[in-house]
Amino acid sequence: FYGWTGFFFGCGSLITMTVVSLDRYLKICHLQYGTWLKRRHTFLCLAFVWVYAAFWATMPLVGWGNYAPEPFGTSCTLDWWLAQASVSGQSFVMTMLFSCLILPASIIVYSYVMIICKVKSTSEEISHYDARIRNNHALEMKLTKVAMLICAGFLIAWIPYAVVSVVSAFGEPNSIPIPVSVIPTLLAKSSAMYNPIIYQLVDLRRKCSSCCLMAMKKRRNFRKTRFFAISGSFKDPAPDKEAQIEM
Repeated sequence: FYGWTGFFFGCGSLITMTVVSLDRYLKICHLQYGTWLKRRHTFLCLAFVWVYAAFWATMPLVGWGNYAPEPFGTSCTLDWWLAQASVSGQSFVMTMLFSCLILPASIIVYSYVMIICKVKSTSEEISHYDARIRNNHALEMKLTKVAMLICAGFLIAWIPYAVVSVVSAFGEPNSIPIPVSVIPTLLAKSSAMYNPIIYQLVDLRRKCSSCCLMAMKKRRNFRKTRFFAISGSFKDPAPDKEAQIEM
């Protein structure tokens, strides 16, 4: 059950980020996409994500592949060592790698590369649009940057684990020392804590920017008020002087 749960939520998280990256790509690179996307499409995407993850996580339970303890013996995962035992094991490992890592990671990288290219090519064009469209585009870009950071953190955490798994599956037996295999596992498990940190850093940056803007605005208003006060003090004595002459 531990192995199924770990793989189910790990795969579900990666596929969720894949769907988010596709959404960002379509929103930025194909503007007409945002006009027909409805709430029901979001629910359909979420349903697809977790059905996809449940399907692949359940395959080892129904006979294709297996779950086995990690080399250090404190947790279990997919039995990557099946690739050295049979052709069926090789097909299982290669299919899992392609469906649950290579394909999603390729979609994520492609989406954000295309977004970067699109932003570079249309930055001048957007500046000529009205304020509403520019603000909308700026908001979409902020969401895209956050999504990009989250995906990057997730991939950085899980790719070392995937590399170790591939070496274990197709390399020499015991080619990776047990203490070394612990490090990628801990790094992969730590990916769950990256999202709150990223959100907090982005929110902190936003708050700092807002505070700086408010401080600059107050300072500018103070200077204007002081200027008008000083200007008024130079203009006030003139009527008094005229009044003294009349008397």
